[in-house]
Amino acid sequence: MSRTAGPHDNLLGASTIILTLVGWSSIPLFLKHFADSIDAWTANGWRYGFSALLWLPVILLAWKRKTMPPGLWKAALWPSFFNTVAQVCFALAPYYVEPGLMTFSLRVHIVFVTVGAALLFAAERRIIRTPWFLAGVLLVFFGAAGTIALKPGGLGGGTGFGVALALGSGFLYAGYSLGVRHFMHGVNSFLAFAVISQYTALGVVVPMLFFGKDSGLTALSLPMGQIVLLMVSSIVGIGLGHTLYYYSIGRLGLAVSAGVVQLQPVLVSAASFFLFGERLTILQWLAGGLAIVGAGMILVAQQRLSRRDATARNHPGKSGESPSLSPGPTRQSGA
Repeated sequence: MSRTAGPHDNLLGASTIILTLVGWSSIPLFLKHFADSIDAWTANGWRYGFSALLWLPVILLAWKRKTMPPGLWKAALWPSFFNTVAQVCFALAPYYVEPGLMTFSLRVHIVFVTVGAALLFAAERRIIRTPWFLAGVLLVFFGAAGTIALKPGGLGGGTGFGVALALGSGFLYAGYSLGVRHFMHGVNSFLAFAVISQYTALGVVVPMLFFGKDSGLTALSLPMGQIVLLMVSSIVGIGLGHTLYYYSIGRLGLAVSAGVVQLQPVLVSAASFFLFGERLTILQWLAGGLAIVGAGMILVAQQRLSRRDATARNHPGKSGESPSLSPGPTRQSGA
């Protein structure tokens, strides 16, 4: 039986999900920066290909030490499938729709994840039913939507194909999150992503060879500083981001982790002010503040439930609710 997450796990989980949020918020900014220099297939192939090389030693070390969990490659197939197709949609979307509308459209992710988690995982249903969590999700969703929708002049034009790509990416990333929660249960987060990165790299490098300009070789014509920046985006957004997300799921649960990530549009808009001169109005900042409050409420809901479970275990009969039996993936050393 998996042990219930305690206060120490909550603190670590809160730290890692914040780092995940910051890392993933940087990706739309990187994509916008490179959109005029290289095509989406090339950016995708190089970023994931480089990430796969970085994580290959983790697999080789596990193989040498004979610590590779049996059936891991098979278990990683479904999460990798969803991640690969989602990544293709995500990388193509900025070429057809403006970043603001794209980022907002991706927020449907929380809806798909919440419904999926409630259907698949009994441990997730308890927190999803709490008033604090439900109110927090609503504040995050409408706050993030307001930050984008209140942009002066409107959201801007976006083709139907671009919006479909963004929405599809959100749906597929939800499938990826649920797949990680279900199939990678109890697997060391570093080893899990190392395997998934190999599959995903194969799924995006091969299309780059067929659809990328000059089979992706145009990336080599970039200045060295830009090539380094492209590789940095791979490390921050793909390698570290996904690994920290796994860690957060194990400590906070899937619903909570996905809820906090909804703050991405707020951080992207704030960073755009300094990088691209995009300005937020007072109303936009107020809406963003609501989203931040909502994310805090989601974390509070998880902490309240964790304390209630701890009380029930230590003082049977003082709590009218039984403790959760399987709140998340089993904790692994080194995760």
